[in-house]
Amino acid sequence: MNIDDHILALAQSVLDQARNRNIKLVTAESCTGGMIAGVLTALSGSSDVVYGGFITYANDAKEAMIGVQETTLINHGAVSVEVAGEMASGALERSAADIAIAVTGVAGPSGGSAKKPVGTVCFGLAYRDEVLTEKQVFDLGERHAIRMKTVEQALTMTLNVMSAD
Repeated sequence: MNIDDHILALAQSVLDQARNRNIKLVTAESCTGGMIAGVLTALSGSSDVVYGGFITYANDAKEAMIGVQETTLINHGAVSVEVAGEMASGALERSAADIAIAVTGVAGPSGGSAKKPVGTVCFGLAYRDEVLTEKQVFDLGERHAIRMKTVEQALTMTLNVMSAD
């Protein structure tokens, strides 16, 4: 995985902020396939902050590993803020972490639709008793670029929540 300096610096900021606040992180990843955890753990000393991660690419894995409800998947689809929120909540409940960041999306080049075009990514972040969600559409045209932008946004979202605390 080729990681640019900006994303590594962002990951270092997330680790530093989490370390300063004694916060453990866990990821729940679909479209990024573990890239968020990979970027965080590419940095030395991350083991005191990164609890671990769940790669839940298949819908069955989302259900079995982190408790996403089948009805949520049926009613909203895997790429939805509802699923992203349940992914984050489930990862947090099944770990000893303090913050869970989750992503699910359409990285392409296939798989998009009129309602959910390639580049559609939904984020969920669970922290304390709160679950934040957001949806982004990254019109970048290339799978790797969409996935890296997703990693960047997930790290930014995590950093923003810790900074606001």
